[in-house]
Amino acid sequence: MGVLIRMYSFLKKIIFLFEPEIAHHIIFTFLKFLNHLGVLKLLAPKNSSKERIVFNLKFKNPIGVAAGLDKNAEYINILDKLGFGFIEVGTLTPRPQAGNSKPRIFRLIKDKALINRFGFNNIGIDKAIINIKKSNYDGVLGINIGKNFDTPMENAIDDYLICFRKSYAYAGYITINISSPNTKNLRDLQNTDNFSNLIRQIKSEQLKMSKLHSKYVPFVVKISPDCTNEELDNICEILLENNVDGVITTNTTLLREGLKSEYKTEKGGLSGEPLKTYSLNTQKKIFKNLNGKIPIIGVGGIMNAKDGLERFSNGAELIQIYTGFIYQGNRLINELLKSITQK
Repeated sequence: MGVLIRMYSFLKKIIFLFEPEIAHHIIFTFLKFLNHLGVLKLLAPKNSSKERIVFNLKFKNPIGVAAGLDKNAEYINILDKLGFGFIEVGTLTPRPQAGNSKPRIFRLIKDKALINRFGFNNIGIDKAIINIKKSNYDGVLGINIGKNFDTPMENAIDDYLICFRKSYAYAGYITINISSPNTKNLRDLQNTDNFSNLIRQIKSEQLKMSKLHSKYVPFVVKISPDCTNEELDNICEILLENNVDGVITTNTTLLREGLKSEYKTEKGGLSGEPLKTYSLNTQKKIFKNLNGKIPIIGVGGIMNAKDGLERFSNGAELIQIYTGFIYQGNRLINELLKSITQK
């Protein structure tokens, strides 16, 4: 295990020489090759079983991969073998879309961060569902859904309902992504009236689909770390009123305080180390308002075991990683699981 972890540290030096999207393709091609050789399973942490029951679902362990790493549900079997307790794919939209023009992701190495402005680039919900059906994953799969960039805001709910219906039979849970900063005006859906209308319609659809499929699939809402306290109060009130199953805190931030790297002025959502404080503070506020009545999935700036434990101690029942995984590889999963075991 130690050899394989050190191998990533060596490979990262090479991979980081490439533009991030190319590097992403290279590393997952390499992981597919290791999986073909039967070696990839050696990367999985030993004694990684740390089961938790959340949303009445059994999670293999509470460490998940956040949406964005596997946008098109292409790498589910690969991520499973790396030791994640659950996997979230997407963000997926009703129609395929190319996303924003390149370059659209930047490494801020001095800050241990990323800035991305992908814009929900994905193959569309229909093709992604085909990929999901091809996988042999037996864990909890989250499907993260959003709106197409050219869908008018007054019709945004229709996009969510389309994806919700198509995801329902294949998802362990469904994430309503209304907090990406990279789709114009998307965050307006967090405003009280828009948010209330969206949640009411999704909740109504959930009840219909549960009867149709004879199973209840929970949905969670992913929110921004840039909300004001008043906005968070309103969001929590609506979540409670509608018995929403869970909330993910948080998406990326538009704030840029204290950055050192050359790409610090690039537009897009900031993730990694600098996001930690904003995301954690949002989680604390949400946890206080919800009073333990709705489960929280913590994500944003989790770069080491201490960060993960801080999320758990402040109300998260599950956590997710993305940028920390890019910078540390499988070592971060191992550290997080070990810290939970020792807790």
